[in-house]
Amino acid sequence: MTKHRVPVADLVAFAASLFATKGVRPDDAHYVSQCLVLADQEGVPSHGVMLVPMYLSRLEAGSVDARSQGQVVSRKGGVAVVDAENGLGQLTSRTAIALALEGAREHGLGAVAVRRGFHFGTAGHWASELARAGCIGIVLTNTRPLMPGIGGTEPLVGNNPLAIAVPAPDVPVVLDMALSAAAMGKIRIAAAAGLAIPGDWATDKNGVPTTDPAAAIEGMLLPAAGPKGFGLAVMIDLLAGGLSSGGVGSAIKPLYGDPGQPYDCAHFFLAIQVDAFRSPASFEGLVGEVVERIRTSRPVDPASPVMAPGDPASNARRLAEKDCPVDPATLRSLEHAAQRANVPFPFSIPT
Repeated sequence: MTKHRVPVADLVAFAASLFATKGVRPDDAHYVSQCLVLADQEGVPSHGVMLVPMYLSRLEAGSVDARSQGQVVSRKGGVAVVDAENGLGQLTSRTAIALALEGAREHGLGAVAVRRGFHFGTAGHWASELARAGCIGIVLTNTRPLMPGIGGTEPLVGNNPLAIAVPAPDVPVVLDMALSAAAMGKIRIAAAAGLAIPGDWATDKNGVPTTDPAAAIEGMLLPAAGPKGFGLAVMIDLLAGGLSSGGVGSAIKPLYGDPGQPYDCAHFFLAIQVDAFRSPASFEGLVGEVVERIRTSRPVDPASPVMAPGDPASNARRLAEKDCPVDPATLRSLEHAAQRANVPFPFSIPT
């Protein structure tokens, strides 16, 4: 798919101007926009600015609160529960991260469960924030049911992303994975571009594998690694939704469904203070040795070196430090959103 290069600063400012029209405070609008654009920079457009029109429609319809930062409803030792009050996920996750770090600093471990949440971008972003602060970060979130049980024909559980990040000598080492074979956002990008999808990504509504993205959107995602991915997704649902007293399973509503109906997902953040276990420098040295061994291992194709977890995203980010790749379909949707909001659209769209 052909990508158009857009200046990062301009894209962030443009997205922030759209959010501001829906009552989001300027600083908060800029922060949310930075998080979304970062996903595009890291080669994860399914969690980038393609989401802006959907966010705007939910802000306009009232299912997302433009101002909430989240409220702490209980706290015990290093553990807290936050009611996100249906606020923008990036803002309420920022609150949760601060609480998790505070708990880790005082107790060695800090855990925060969040209920009544909204989409927060990539789980890896938040795990990385914890790692940059010297902690091992583990972040979980649940989604509406998208995957069937093995051999089943009805959606039972979301693709429930999991991210783990550890401090390293240069940038954190990050595992960020949804538990489906592919994210629904990738399928939506394929649908917008008129492209087929691989046959092991999804099924139609009858549970039959399909290469048609439109049928997949109406159908179900297939779990990664079969019963392993399905089982992990169930456990994440129980950890994030169960511990927060939040949405689990079908209580979570479609992200692209009725924009007036709250999404009601749940998140879980765990910060592990490394120096509660060992010297941070020695741990980071070990991480560096492991990563170097991975990167210098002999590849099948010398032109394609072996990569450590998180390398594709960090490599993409370096290449897109100033100019962010955005596909034309996403730019057209942003142009339409700008017209609706009466905001100037500052980019050209390649034909």
